[in-house]
Amino acid sequence: MKKLLLLGTLLLLVAVAFAKNRKVKIITPYGTMIVKLYDQTPQHRDNFIKLTRRHFYDSTLFHRVIKDFMIQGGDPDSKHAKPGQQLGEGDVGYTVPAEFELDLFHRKGALAAARENRPDKASSGCQFYLVQGKVFTDGQLDTLERTRLGGRKIPVDQREVYKTQGGTPHLDQSYTVFGQVIKGIDIIDKIAANKTDKNDRPVTDIPMKIRLKKKWLFF
Repeated sequence: MKKLLLLGTLLLLVAVAFAKNRKVKIITPYGTMIVKLYDQTPQHRDNFIKLTRRHFYDSTLFHRVIKDFMIQGGDPDSKHAKPGQQLGEGDVGYTVPAEFELDLFHRKGALAAARENRPDKASSGCQFYLVQGKVFTDGQLDTLERTRLGGRKIPVDQREVYKTQGGTPHLDQSYTVFGQVIKGIDIIDKIAANKTDKNDRPVTDIPMKIRLKKKWLFF
């Protein structure tokens, strides 16, 4: 009986370990990024895991790259797209409800969901972006609060991150942040440095693969 109870406890611990703090690997020609998916945004987390398990993102491109802002990917139409083809309209036929959390913000390396301009701010079912952003001064953040945030104050701890690490604070509470790059954040800079065309598509294709990162209970 004790052995059965011990086995049941171990299985429960394994299930909990695999359910929380899931991580993915975004594999690019410039290297691999490790991204932690947030449990506070379960619908976005689970949808991203579902698509990753299906290898949905294999051969998709970072099709929209804007230096000092972000790199965007996940458009299924970008697979085997012709040179110069305008991208960004592909989807999976559904959206994901917005999941805004005050402590999840657009710091450098944030993983967030792209979306169309819609009142409910629901996210694209597949397209996402990684924040590069820039470093701000207190004065710039004060101006941003007045002009683009409608008077909303940026929390002190987040303000410090924007002043030291950088990001895109004007997107906070408007696009769902659901993960963070925890390794390989310099790869964002390398991708953002690429030459782009008039539609912000890199002149040289930047494909990706995304895989779940295996997590072992005792390591």
